[in-house]
Amino acid sequence: MSLNVTQKLIKDHLVEGEMKPGSEIGLKIDQTLTQDATGTMVMLELEAMGISRAKTEASAQYVDHNLIQEDSKNPDDHLFLESAANRFGLYFSRPGNGVSHPVHMQRLARPGKTLLGSDSHTCANGCMGMLAMGAGGIDVAMAIAGEPFYVKMPKVWGVKVTGKLPDWVSAKDAILEMLKRHGVKGGVNHIFEYYGPGLDNLTAMDRHVIANMGAELGATGTVFPSDDETKRFMKLQGREDEWIELKADDGAQYDVHDELDLSTVGPMVAKPSSPGNVVPVEEVEGESIYQSYIGSSANPGYRDFAIASKIVEGQHIADGVSFDLNPTSRQMLIDLSQEGHIANFLQAGGRLHQAGCNGCIGMGQAPATGRNSLRTTPRNFPGRSGTKEDSVFLCSPETAAVSALHGKITDPRKAGFDYPEVQELDQPTVDTKLLDAPLPEEEAKQVDLVKGPNVASIPEMDELPDELEVPILLKMGDDISTDEILAGGARVLPYRSNLPEISKFTFEIVDDTYYDRAMDIRDEGGHAVVAGTNYGQGSSREHAALAPKYLGLRVAIVKDFARIHWQNLANFGVLPLTFTNESDLDQLEQGDVLVFHGLRESIKQSNTVKAEVKGKDKTLTFEHAMSERQIEIMQMGGLINWVKNRLND
Repeated sequence: MSLNVTQKLIKDHLVEGEMKPGSEIGLKIDQTLTQDATGTMVMLELEAMGISRAKTEASAQYVDHNLIQEDSKNPDDHLFLESAANRFGLYFSRPGNGVSHPVHMQRLARPGKTLLGSDSHTCANGCMGMLAMGAGGIDVAMAIAGEPFYVKMPKVWGVKVTGKLPDWVSAKDAILEMLKRHGVKGGVNHIFEYYGPGLDNLTAMDRHVIANMGAELGATGTVFPSDDETKRFMKLQGREDEWIELKADDGAQYDVHDELDLSTVGPMVAKPSSPGNVVPVEEVEGESIYQSYIGSSANPGYRDFAIASKIVEGQHIADGVSFDLNPTSRQMLIDLSQEGHIANFLQAGGRLHQAGCNGCIGMGQAPATGRNSLRTTPRNFPGRSGTKEDSVFLCSPETAAVSALHGKITDPRKAGFDYPEVQELDQPTVDTKLLDAPLPEEEAKQVDLVKGPNVASIPEMDELPDELEVPILLKMGDDISTDEILAGGARVLPYRSNLPEISKFTFEIVDDTYYDRAMDIRDEGGHAVVAGTNYGQGSSREHAALAPKYLGLRVAIVKDFARIHWQNLANFGVLPLTFTNESDLDQLEQGDVLVFHGLRESIKQSNTVKAEVKGKDKTLTFEHAMSERQIEIMQMGGLINWVKNRLND
């Protein structure tokens, strides 16, 4: 039977289940990736589960999100993460070494392998012929412990790529074109696999850009073949011996078909406040901008910065524009400096920031209130930039640079000069000084975890009760993101290791009274929330499940869930239900009380659950999509309890 690349990767790593779309499968995980905004919780989970050492081929802990050291919280956590990496046998990427996704691609990614990361943009490494997926931190902790990763077998969405990108158009425009077609939930339960002659015209970093924002399509992952371009990239990184070829068989089939002719793609922009709100740049031309921002894991390559440098060389940005440069790896920052690109940026009026996620996660570079920010980042969800009333547009480096010169959103094809020539470097910098290798096992056993005053252990989780009476504390609409459930940014993320403190920010963007109202009834049986479609889209941060759980969230009932958040809720014992009849959302009001009877047995015997609406003589039917394994986890109060029970047995 002819197989595509995705099917080959899954078949090679399948340890449980069948490759039947929609059924649960268990996959062996070769590599893991954790970053500091989610990694502290992963390390605490490893400690709570009693894990001694990573069982993966390679696991890496990156410090790339929480780099601002306005007080001791972040540096204390950096020391904790370093000690945990040493204790559990992980690579440790120090602050300033760069964003996890491009650094992992440079140093550790290998074709034919699986990668699971506690960051939704882990899928970026699918550019290397890997099956790379984002997941909640506890799923990653389980993978580090050698357990399979469970996921619903996705359909494979084949995208035949033809043609070549025109001048002033880049890979960012190509993935924005895909988002224009399919929106932020079009790829749910699918893996996008790109193939065809047009791939010869996309570099490994171009593919990274496209794979990275597959997360914005809602996809389980994005896969590219491992071909001569992959080999070229790995050779430049001094890792050619780790390369293998991995291509689709002749006659390979796909569940869904699409075609992307690169020659027809033009400059695109995603308008506020969704990556799926994409239009051709002509539709927003002339909008004034306060900020033009280049960088992030969505445009992390040398070329992405070099082309912007050449565009602004010898010129100066418009008055009133903040031109923010966010280098994404230390290696690349060295190259940009040596090739004169940093000087070009500074002479043009640019502001240089340290290598890291920074403004992409709201950690600095927040825009002014009521002003437009034009960014090459992957997301523009409300408030993600760090400014509550933000107005963020997503675009390519070409559009960002030309617009910075004009002070307004500008079609880069109207720059008024020829498209600059930028060549990939023949000998890029290879520098591993800030990437520490795992300690030998005997040495690692002697390491104690370094816990600062802001590191709090995970509270005990109670089992799912059989009888449950919960008020609906919050009713929401469609496309609620994890940024809206629990914000990122410099105010919030320093508390990522302290669940009681970080929970104070829960749902504040949606309803700033939620925390107080939840705490008032937390010890009275908890509460429920209801919402529309695509609930929990965006970041993989499990704090968006853990913090509401800590505040007493028992049940989340929505029209449909984003994949990772659904799995996070189940992992932490929050019952994820969907409306059997979507119009029933209109029948429920904030303040209604739902009464569940015989809940433990109900979820075990059937995929439907009934609840009375107290005082309204009304009974509604909901559905769950949990496997037998997940039902057992749910009944025990979450995955940590389930693992403890197994270890005790």
